[in-house]
Amino acid sequence: MLHPVPTLKETPSQTAGPYVHIGMTPNFCGITGAIDADLGKTMIHGDVEGERINVAVRVFDGAGVPLFDGVVEIWQADAKGNFVGPTTPGSNAAPAFTGWGRQPLSEAGAATFETIKPGRVPGPDGKLMAPHIALWIVARGINIGLQTRLYFADEAEANATDFVLNKIMDKRRRDTLIAQREGSTYTLDVHLQGEKETVFFDM
Repeated sequence: MLHPVPTLKETPSQTAGPYVHIGMTPNFCGITGAIDADLGKTMIHGDVEGERINVAVRVFDGAGVPLFDGVVEIWQADAKGNFVGPTTPGSNAAPAFTGWGRQPLSEAGAATFETIKPGRVPGPDGKLMAPHIALWIVARGINIGLQTRLYFADEAEANATDFVLNKIMDKRRRDTLIAQREGSTYTLDVHLQGEKETVFFDM
């Protein structure tokens, strides 16, 4: 090496905000003209198989206050348990169901998705997992996006044998991933800290 490199000190990580909405959902902020529509806003683009549902994710900080300066992304299988992806053999470049969505948190701390109920997919042990949706949450002050899952309260039998849920040692905490149904809407409350803290995963 021609020139010695000085030892660098570790510095604090850059936070994700306060530009989360501006950078990820510009049209939501009233910044128009850059892109036609915010990416991930619509997951269904035509006729698709499966039960149409709404998924509402409400995010609360450690004090129980709704978090509004954040974004939630979801990724899920279709009704038959298949994922859409460019690397999938025979995948459709413009599928009617994308399997991926992104929504900003509202002033009430909620992100709502119009989607379909996912089918079951194989887990690491080869057995079918319970229907679920993967969540990624980012907000001001969250340096690394939070990974968790949403399961469905009316899938109790499948939930009881799910590979990932059963890896959560404290059974009481499994309930933090179960969305409750009212009509066609499943609602999951995500708590970042405190007694009701949601289970998050290292990915």
